[in-house]
Amino acid sequence: MTTDQDNKSRLLVTREGVSYVLPFIVVTCCFALWGFANDITNPMVKAFSKIFRMSVTDGTLVQVAFYGGYFCMALPAAMFIRRHSFKSGIIMGLALYALGVLLFIPARSMGSFAPFLVAYFILTCGLSFLETTANPYILLMGDRETATRRLNLAQSFNPIGSLAGMFVAMNFIQARLSPLDTTQRAVLDDAQFEALKQSDLGVLIQPYALLGSVLVLLLVVMLFTPIPAVRQSARERHEPLWPAVKRLTANKPYCWGVVAQFFYVGAQITCWTFIIQYGTRVFMAEGMGEQAAEVLSQRYNIVAMVLFCLMRFVNIYLMKYIKPGRLMAFFAAVALLLLCGVIFIGGRVGMCCLVAVSPCMSLMFPTIYGIALGGMKEDTELGSAGLIMAILGGSVLPALQAMIIDSNVQVLPAVNLSFVVPVVCFVVVLLYSLRHKN
Repeated sequence: MTTDQDNKSRLLVTREGVSYVLPFIVVTCCFALWGFANDITNPMVKAFSKIFRMSVTDGTLVQVAFYGGYFCMALPAAMFIRRHSFKSGIIMGLALYALGVLLFIPARSMGSFAPFLVAYFILTCGLSFLETTANPYILLMGDRETATRRLNLAQSFNPIGSLAGMFVAMNFIQARLSPLDTTQRAVLDDAQFEALKQSDLGVLIQPYALLGSVLVLLLVVMLFTPIPAVRQSARERHEPLWPAVKRLTANKPYCWGVVAQFFYVGAQITCWTFIIQYGTRVFMAEGMGEQAAEVLSQRYNIVAMVLFCLMRFVNIYLMKYIKPGRLMAFFAAVALLLLCGVIFIGGRVGMCCLVAVSPCMSLMFPTIYGIALGGMKEDTELGSAGLIMAILGGSVLPALQAMIIDSNVQVLPAVNLSFVVPVVCFVVVLLYSLRHKN
């Protein structure tokens, strides 16, 4: 006998009687790919700062280039998908991703910071294509009532890629860079500095070169993989952009969703990027060397990502019984309490509080996404582009936090005080959650 629960399970990846199990699996692989890119990049703020002898604020140009690519390419990606297909969007995204990664090789030969920023920007133009394509496609693969659960399930594979990125960053980049700390590097003469820089850049680009080879192979596989299209009307494919923009700007849940997503991504990236600076300060105060402190901080970051990943699956289960908005409001409030520990307690306790923020964040991106696009009968691709453009928060807010760290304020340790930035972000997420808790 078929139960209601069985029917709900099938509806998760079934639309108008058509099963989307295979495309769901294929597209979900892309979620892991951009998770890898995000979390091999976060530790590079510290790495590039050391390699090029820059301030923390200058190092965050990595995040500016990275998330700036998301912002600039999201709208063109949405227009491309409207005109062509979801499969075309995925192929274009993989091609740009591979190109950006492979540009790390000539960037190393040039020996300056700017070419790496260009490579990151092109890389994330590809990620913007992938996210603008994959997120709405997952939403459209089944019944609207299960859309948020379905997207949370797909997004559960994102932190698996993130864990792989963190592991590679820790073991194949951070641990293999020269052990000279920031102070020792500052006194090297020009010839010594250039030799050390080239050696460290050689270490840094190796994982990216391998990733580029994998992406080229996956791109070839994707070209020959059947991806069923979700039907679009001729009007949707060829309608001018302005009427769709007007409809979206008149949709208040959507507009506030874009704002909430901007601040959520800012909170996520600030917590995951500056856990390295926070932990380095804590462990060096205990007598540890700078490089060892950085590697240990990255281990804490990996623990945070494991908890983030596990909590995604827990939340998928909880959403059967608790409205997504209510659940998100609860976790936003818990995250705020934990950040108070990060700022005011500090030490190992503060570090543990910072790690514990990660599981609180696990449902936020897909849930904001699902609420903002919920019930949208048209303009899904364009609406998705607006939410991907909101990833710009990951570019703007880390730079603000870095400025607080570089300011050397005296009231509290500057690294501790800098976490007031994600506090503001989670307040915004909490307000959005309470507005849409039902």
